[in-house]
Amino acid sequence: MTGTPIDTSTRPQGIEPVCVVSGLAIGLTGSGADVVDGFDLTLVPGEIVGLVGESGSGKTTSGTALLGYARPGAQITGGDIDIAGHDVRELDAAAVRRIRGVDIGYVPQDPSSALNPAHRIGAQLRELLDLNDLGTAAEREAAIRAILPEVGLPNDDEFLRRYPHQLSGGQVQRVALAMVFLPRPKVLVLDEPTTGLDVTTQGMVLATLADLCHRYEVAALYVTHDLAVVSSIADRVAVMYAGRIVERGPARAIFEAPSHPYTRALLRAIPRLHAPVRLEGIAGRTPPPGSRPSGCRFHDRCEFAIDECARVDPPPVVVGPDHESACLRTDALPTWDPRDRIAYDTDPTAKRDIVLAVRDLDVHYGSTHVVHDVAFDVAVREVVALVGESGSGKTTISRCVAGLHDQWDGEIAYRGQRLVTGVRRRTREQRRCVQYVFQNPYGSLNPRRTVEQILTRPLEIFGIAHGRDARERVAELLDAVQLRESTMRLRAGGLSGGERQRVAIARALAAQPEVLVCDEITSALDVSIQASIVDLLTRIKNERGLAMLFVTHDLPLVRTIADRVLVLRDGRVVESGLTAQVLDHPREEYTQALLANTPTLADDVEAGRDRDAAGASTTRAAGARGVSSGSDSVIGRLLRRIRPTRRG
Repeated sequence: MTGTPIDTSTRPQGIEPVCVVSGLAIGLTGSGADVVDGFDLTLVPGEIVGLVGESGSGKTTSGTALLGYARPGAQITGGDIDIAGHDVRELDAAAVRRIRGVDIGYVPQDPSSALNPAHRIGAQLRELLDLNDLGTAAEREAAIRAILPEVGLPNDDEFLRRYPHQLSGGQVQRVALAMVFLPRPKVLVLDEPTTGLDVTTQGMVLATLADLCHRYEVAALYVTHDLAVVSSIADRVAVMYAGRIVERGPARAIFEAPSHPYTRALLRAIPRLHAPVRLEGIAGRTPPPGSRPSGCRFHDRCEFAIDECARVDPPPVVVGPDHESACLRTDALPTWDPRDRIAYDTDPTAKRDIVLAVRDLDVHYGSTHVVHDVAFDVAVREVVALVGESGSGKTTISRCVAGLHDQWDGEIAYRGQRLVTGVRRRTREQRRCVQYVFQNPYGSLNPRRTVEQILTRPLEIFGIAHGRDARERVAELLDAVQLRESTMRLRAGGLSGGERQRVAIARALAAQPEVLVCDEITSALDVSIQASIVDLLTRIKNERGLAMLFVTHDLPLVRTIADRVLVLRDGRVVESGLTAQVLDHPREEYTQALLANTPTLADDVEAGRDRDAAGASTTRAAGARGVSSGSDSVIGRLLRRIRPTRRG
């Protein structure tokens, strides 16, 4: 989902705002600690505003406040919220419920949570119209039949009789969009609506969303940590940190000339599709409510901070048309140059020491043949990525390698030694040498055990260390994944998502493996934490000589971390080779489609064009990479078609 950058240098003029939020304050009940402090927002019909920032910045809390809602343990303590002429804070609970879903809609991060698993799709689409007595029965039926094709879904009786579990993730998300657009709301709040979707499905959902917001003149607040998506779809962007907006302005201005150190730090944590870059995580953590520093709330993590930043709360400074930044040092920041992180692609002439070889792999689930004749190998200090849409067989292949799925034929060999199908049938040495890091950091750790107990277990199972030696080794493992020694006393519930994933990586490293299988391990993480994890994996790979099999649908991340890539479709390899070769010069239409639907920043697109024009061919030592132009995407073509109409 690349595309020609959108001209958002000016906001629509002469259009009355449909949503005005001023001085919004949200605090924790009983403590007085502010979750959100002084939040201001204006939305006009047909406009999409991106609200971005790390977890804990207050994005979702601010977004759901537009619906008059505060999560348990929090309450709206100040400010004004005007939605389509309704003073939300002055309405009683019954009146607020009446405007929800009608004047203001909401699409949650997990689309399945918006649908009742016990009710058919048609009944759920009809329910909101029935409850609010919108139109006659015939008009409601006609509206449902009309909205489904607009979101790319069939409107026949067979589809309307389906249950949510009979739909794919993309179909569920588009049903949620159809449901929220049916009553023709004035304002829409979207909370990470494409998280977890593969790039093709994400492209369809975003194209649908952009089109519907334009045609029905709906003002949308798009809450996300994915700046590449925001760059592709938003008219304006607000960057939030520790409960406050630190920078806001037209999308193009934010991404081409970021004027707050936090915005710059977020952008430096984003992998690029068209240019090889080094990812840089943000040191430290977002301060929680009640523990936020005085002065500029970002000063303790900011490389440009001076003593005054700790004392003075910076007011917004105008840095361009409709563009402001809350920073004391705006004028002292160096010129923004996203090209200063350029790295190198893998050297195609480098010798390879093969550790893992897969040949003629066929995989079944019962009688269903899901993977067909897959072959690849992985060498020491090398990352091989498996990419493709959901259901393409990526995770299935990785689970076979680790012995977690045993219905397969063919050959999986470690150092020339053939591995049997099930992990329980493998020798202890074979189990030790191939370790798996799971996708979900919240479900992969035992909540009843401390971090020390979790990390000690593999040390004892594989006879690596016991007693005091094991405790010392645990401390070394925590240091290797950049966690404090004090972390060993905590349980999983006391860790953030990024910390849990680091512990999961440390647990895998405790076995001293030679092959590390990583299954979508950054998909649920903020960009800054993702950057730190990727940097950590790259460092560990080089220091310990690990071979990695990396499963993901994130192509910019593949450019950053992988030396080689396999593109999978319906369980078959459709294209493979060095990452730079496959992504810069894709031969298959399927690979080209994946690239075209991948969100990326405007300067990334330009970098890709510059490289193509110059005929650049770089080689890589260790770090990150770049890709083909793919700029004429579905979403790009759609946005180029609809933006001029709105701007006129």
